[in-house]
Amino acid sequence: MTPAMAQQGAAGVATAVAESVQYQGRKASRQGSEQRRQEILDAAMRIVIRDGVRGVRHRAVAAQAGVPLSATTYYFKDIEDLLTDTFAQYVERSAAYMAKLWASTEEMLRGVMARNDGSPAARAQLADDIARMTAEYVHRQLLTRRDYLMAEQAFRQEALLSPRLAELVTSHQKILLQGTCQLLEVLGSREPQQDAKVLTAIIGRMEYQGLLNNEAPMPDDEMLAILTRYMHLVLASA
Repeated sequence: MTPAMAQQGAAGVATAVAESVQYQGRKASRQGSEQRRQEILDAAMRIVIRDGVRGVRHRAVAAQAGVPLSATTYYFKDIEDLLTDTFAQYVERSAAYMAKLWASTEEMLRGVMARNDGSPAARAQLADDIARMTAEYVHRQLLTRRDYLMAEQAFRQEALLSPRLAELVTSHQKILLQGTCQLLEVLGSREPQQDAKVLTAIIGRMEYQGLLNNEAPMPDDEMLAILTRYMHLVLASA
């Protein structure tokens, strides 16, 4: 993460990512054709969620979108362009959402820190509160965005074989990493970037485990215990 990115702040990085997304397929020239193009990308995303990346084929996407096969091949010359633009659209939408989330979360945390007297008891309570907030975030992700977390995992795997997808995945990861880094800096972490990398790795593992154990997700108390221990370690050394 560069100093310039850090200066932008979490919301700034998310906004910059949203604005930097570039599509590979043919550009739409009219509003109606742009709507069709987005319908094709939305259909491809639904297939990724349901069948994985390997299920994305021109014919399958056309059928899912309810458009002629010629429409998908007109906008996307090959499957790589279609997959790249499908994830690009997701990254763009996700970045715009995260920009608002980080801005509101940072404002809330600054208010909390203004009321914190810095005593050991207050910092211990703060660690408990942040751990609970993080656990609630992960739980909410698994409940309300499960399909999209599945898609993220599929695209991350495919990115190992596709440099264009790898660039998008890296940009998407920067949003969560920089947001977490900035929030930990507000909380007083001495090494916010290092702590953010560990915390985002913990969150990523919890999300993956929650997806993997569909019928037996990680108990909330176990998730909370892990996050509580980590936040106490971080804030104790702040």
